[in-house]
Amino acid sequence: MTDDLTYEQARDELIAIVTKLESGGLGLEESLSLWERGEKVATVCQQWLDGARQRLDAAQNAAQDTASDET
Repeated sequence: MTDDLTYEQARDELIAIVTKLESGGLGLEESLSLWERGEKVATVCQQWLDGARQRLDAAQNAAQDTASDET
């Protein structure tokens, strides 16, 4: 299951998948299966990064609002 992966777990799994695909020597079916898994794991990574960006943006906006209120 990909939904319960931490960012670090997903990133590490994606690295392992890419390394295995790049090494070659896999059959077509195994390559396709790894590619599909890689797509799912990459989506998890992107979701984590998008969530982190939203949190950072919210924190920056809150800090700017606080600074504006103090002036």
